[in-house]
Amino acid sequence: MTTTVADQLLARLREWGVEQVFGYPGDGINGILGAFSRADDQPRFIQSRHEEMSAFQAVGYAKFSGRPGICLATSGPGAIHLLNGLYDAKLDHVPVVAIVGQTNRTAMGGSYQQEVDLLSLFKDVASDYVQMVTVPEQLPNVLDRAIRVATARRAPTAIIVPNDVQELEYAAPGHAFKMVPSSLTPTQRPTVTPDPAALRQAADVLNAGRKVALLVGQGARGADAEIAEVVDLLGAGVAKALLGKDVLSDELPWVTGSIGLLGTRPSYEMMMGCDTLLTVGSSFPYTQFLPELDQARAVQIDLDGTMIGMRYPYEVNLVGDAQATLRALIPLLEKQQDRSWHDDLCAKVADWWEVMDAEAHVSANPVNPMRIFHEFSKVAPTDAIIASDSGSAANWYARHVKMRGRMRGSLSGTLATMGPAVPYAIGAKFAHPDRPAIAFEGDGAMQMNGLAELLTIARYWQDWSDPRLVVAVLHNNDLNQVTWELRAMGGTPTFVESQALPDVSYADFARSCGLGATTVTDPDQLADAWQVALSADRPHLLDVHCDPDVPPIPPHATLEQMTSMAKALIKGDTSRWGVMKEGIKTKAQELLH
Repeated sequence: MTTTVADQLLARLREWGVEQVFGYPGDGINGILGAFSRADDQPRFIQSRHEEMSAFQAVGYAKFSGRPGICLATSGPGAIHLLNGLYDAKLDHVPVVAIVGQTNRTAMGGSYQQEVDLLSLFKDVASDYVQMVTVPEQLPNVLDRAIRVATARRAPTAIIVPNDVQELEYAAPGHAFKMVPSSLTPTQRPTVTPDPAALRQAADVLNAGRKVALLVGQGARGADAEIAEVVDLLGAGVAKALLGKDVLSDELPWVTGSIGLLGTRPSYEMMMGCDTLLTVGSSFPYTQFLPELDQARAVQIDLDGTMIGMRYPYEVNLVGDAQATLRALIPLLEKQQDRSWHDDLCAKVADWWEVMDAEAHVSANPVNPMRIFHEFSKVAPTDAIIASDSGSAANWYARHVKMRGRMRGSLSGTLATMGPAVPYAIGAKFAHPDRPAIAFEGDGAMQMNGLAELLTIARYWQDWSDPRLVVAVLHNNDLNQVTWELRAMGGTPTFVESQALPDVSYADFARSCGLGATTVTDPDQLADAWQVALSADRPHLLDVHCDPDVPPIPPHATLEQMTSMAKALIKGDTSRWGVMKEGIKTKAQELLH
């Protein structure tokens, strides 16, 4: 039987250990779809409701597995639909390979139906590697490089395979001029450490500090033991960028939590009071939440030399693997004898968790959204994988979910796009079918794409050894994050035409798909609802009717923000009385602790 280019494409993916491809069909990839059929669906084709969701599923798979996610789409419109998910991968440094079709080579340049210049389309998002296969002999090199580059550079790559090329008989590259053979050896990441002189310089800066603060991001994953040793030596505290929320357990007394607009008061106060900053594996962009520019001496550790020295005037920049660099640095650090800074930070952290408990129990109409996350955090499985959507869900995820054990969590950290939580959770279930996954999603994102992806969950959940996938919907009939941004940043009252959402029963929709569902309209129902969802024999949706007037007030709200919000309320915000009532009750909890 003749082996086509499409057949060899799937065979090569299998050799790379790829077990599933997240995609959506179209006639631009008919040759590849035929190959899936001939290969007995190996690797497995996972069908989403929309190509954008396929890309997000590949991102979620890659984030939670550490392996490249593969997505597949047809030419033209299908390829275009992948872009948002691929940009999410690019900005969060996630390895994803997109495989897309194209019109026949004979039609290219003829303004043919669904013909789009895909090399130009992907030139930015897949800037690390994008290539078109025009002859069979190109295939192994192009595919192998796409996977290697995605893995090595933690970036999206793309390969384009015209429809007619997919059907050609495969021929391997030969031992000849202008042929490029390729090997299958997986990329082995080198362990990079800075030179001894740079390490000594960094140690001198850190040893001179008396109030040391650490900021860690996703690049510090796997270095938790080394971070703990540094903290013990320097008497420091540690704040976490949101993509690094799962790097350290929130049960550690010196972890101050998230930083930034979605951050905690202890993180803010630590940054405003420190005299030395050590940043590990983070490119947190908001300089205003870091120490004043002339306040602290600073050291940065990052594996990516292109991201070093950004965001703050670092005195020493160390290019290296976080774990290896910290291991090399630790013998050079001196034990800080004065523990008053460290002890004060730990006391503030303990007080902050009491504040979070109190704020979650503030009464609201009908449910305080913070309570959703608070009750989950109390019973969360220690191996749970959590995906938060952008919007108000991210606020409460950042502050109220306590990471511990083997828990993992992520969100669209840099692009901050709406809609990835449910497809991330689906991708996570294919990466770890034996672990529970939870998606926190606002009703805006549910209406945008989450409802449709419940059908994807319904289609595949019986294949997972642990069937638990919980979707918690913040049902407030409002595009809440933007509503609050309008108030706090623009002094603009709620514009109902843009912000109000049509009401729908998300629980009823889930039930119609054959999934479990619970509607929550009383905060005292939440604890039981989480117990039901986390012990269910199938995926479960929690449709929680929550109050849009509960404010996501940062613990360090600026005078400008408060003034803008006051102006918005004075101008006639339709929810002004509810906003003022809930805002006063919520902020009072901080003042009482």
